[in-house]
Amino acid sequence: MRKRKPKLKEIKADPRYNDVMVTRFVNNLMLEGKKSTAFKVFYDAMDIVKERTGEEEHEIWKKGLNNVIPQVEVRSRRIGGATFQIPTDIPANRKISIGMKWMIKFARQRGGKGMAEKLANEVMAASKGEGAAVKKKEDTHKMAESNRAFAHFRV
Repeated sequence: MRKRKPKLKEIKADPRYNDVMVTRFVNNLMLEGKKSTAFKVFYDAMDIVKERTGEEEHEIWKKGLNNVIPQVEVRSRRIGGATFQIPTDIPANRKISIGMKWMIKFARQRGGKGMAEKLANEVMAASKGEGAAVKKKEDTHKMAESNRAFAHFRV
């Protein structure tokens, strides 16, 4: 087992919104190490959101992300030959990572022209409490709720 935890790398805030969360989101959005392309896609998506809603795009993105972030997840655990889905709370850092990854994943699966368009649509849907990413969160919560009887197996 490892003796000490590795040092967490400090993430710099993005240039437009001066927010570390945006940089984390862009890092998840990035493909093949193309960070500047990922930033361009994100900022284009935010411009589309501002254009369509007429509100502060950063606030809409934050609201959408908060609507996607899960509170609990189910983990498989084998006990006496049977596999149980055990609901567990998620650490804060992992909650945010999961929420971002879901939002990006379902934006990529959306129909539309260009990633910026798809991401903008997913962000707007998530801020209204709709969209595939929010549905995934609700499904995860339902699964945890239905398996609440096995919570005593938690480690």
